[in-house]
Amino acid sequence: MGLARTHSVALIGLAGSLVEVEADISNQLPGMKLIGLPDAALAEAAERVRAAAKNSGCALNGHKLTVNLSPAALRKHGSGFDLAIALACLAADDVIPADSVAAVVHIGELALDGRLRPTPGILPAVIAAARFGRRTVMVPAGNADEAALVPGIRVIGVASLRDALIWHGARLVPVDVDVLTAPAEDERIDETLDLLDVVGNDEAILALQVAAAGGHHVFMLGPPGAGKTMLAARLPGLLPDLGEAASLEVSSLRSLSGRPVGRSLITRPPLEAPHHTITAAAMVGGGSGQIRPGAAARASHGVLFLDEAPEFAAPVLDALRQPLESGRISIHRANATAHFPARFQLVLAANPCPCGQYGAGDQDCSCPPNARRRYLARLSGPLLDRIDIQLNVKRVSIAELRLAADGHRLSSAVARERVVAARAAAAERLASTPWTLNSEVPGPWLRGAQTRLGGQVTAMLDRALERGGITMRGYDRILRVAWSIADLAGVQRPGPDEVGQALYLRKGMAS
Repeated sequence: MGLARTHSVALIGLAGSLVEVEADISNQLPGMKLIGLPDAALAEAAERVRAAAKNSGCALNGHKLTVNLSPAALRKHGSGFDLAIALACLAADDVIPADSVAAVVHIGELALDGRLRPTPGILPAVIAAARFGRRTVMVPAGNADEAALVPGIRVIGVASLRDALIWHGARLVPVDVDVLTAPAEDERIDETLDLLDVVGNDEAILALQVAAAGGHHVFMLGPPGAGKTMLAARLPGLLPDLGEAASLEVSSLRSLSGRPVGRSLITRPPLEAPHHTITAAAMVGGGSGQIRPGAAARASHGVLFLDEAPEFAAPVLDALRQPLESGRISIHRANATAHFPARFQLVLAANPCPCGQYGAGDQDCSCPPNARRRYLARLSGPLLDRIDIQLNVKRVSIAELRLAADGHRLSSAVARERVVAARAAAAERLASTPWTLNSEVPGPWLRGAQTRLGGQVTAMLDRALERGGITMRGYDRILRVAWSIADLAGVQRPGPDEVGQALYLRKGMAS
């Protein structure tokens, strides 16, 4: 009786651990025992592997099979270990060479007929294998293009267990099978959305450019039909293309969520717009088995848009407070902690009252004052204090509509060029620091000797702080916005005009 081993990958969040899959055949009662802290989906692998092997022309040995997943203290989740378990068992039975199986990392879920199903999280799993020094990975054919995005890795895409056995040296006749692929899904940003579609709202358009230049969060308050959703949907189009590291991270998050990545890394910032019925776990991530990223994590390096923000449950909104500060989401379990990136731009939109007509002009508001206060009070003060730009968005008048038809409007392409230039100026100024965006710079550095603005420049801001109109956190955030306005305007340092404009963008809702 023999012993064979191979490797697979266990994912905890985006981090992966190399798992050694050992199979041993002994002279005991027939059966398969899976040990090493498998979850429910993995514990059922024994029946999937047995049926898949039989239907692939290589039935498992009739003796006792013991499969160990090492390290045993690490809990394993999901069905992506099926292929590794099957090949380790067949290698122990000398169907295929044990040394060939040991040299390859195997990832994939088996169907009962022996075909391999596309498996979520292939991209981060292959990245983890490469980090541990592995250079050959076997994956389902439906995931081969995604796995090939990792440089320096030899990817072997197989459609079935039979094809995997033939590759490892089994003397079997190849049989053509239909390749199982993930359902097509295209959730990428619609490139047809352009600022040219926005009529009026010049202040909001400028605020979007400032937000894009510095990576600032935005809160828009206005009646229905004012264009809040239209503006928010166009913010990703103002952001620059993702860098190599960000592109790999965004693509890995998409893969771990079970969404197809395709033959190229995602290069445009993502947009997540969850419904207001979303739970806290769906927002930040979680799940009963493998920990999946939530909407906030999937929005990393892009935009998280919460329309009708007061309708979201208070625990959901409060769960965003810590990620807004740290740029990271940590989900703690009794036996593991998963970390996800959360460097997103938060865009909140809300009506001024439950009926939406307060301050909308000729429309009558039917909400009593207490109802208006309670409605907006659903957005907690600590959350709003973390929003850099807060502005009123008004409905477009007929005069603005006619002026817009005759005048010049800004396109997303031109605005993106301005944003790219502003970010380049900020990156050059922050080259000796660990930050690249103005929104990441801490207050003490902004108020330090090198970047401190003169008393005449910050006089208006100082008075607002003394009167209690802003908090110390708000003071620092206004300074960050002022630097973004200066970068967008192409000036070296903010002056009184930039600071005043930043204060207005911060307190615009109160005006």
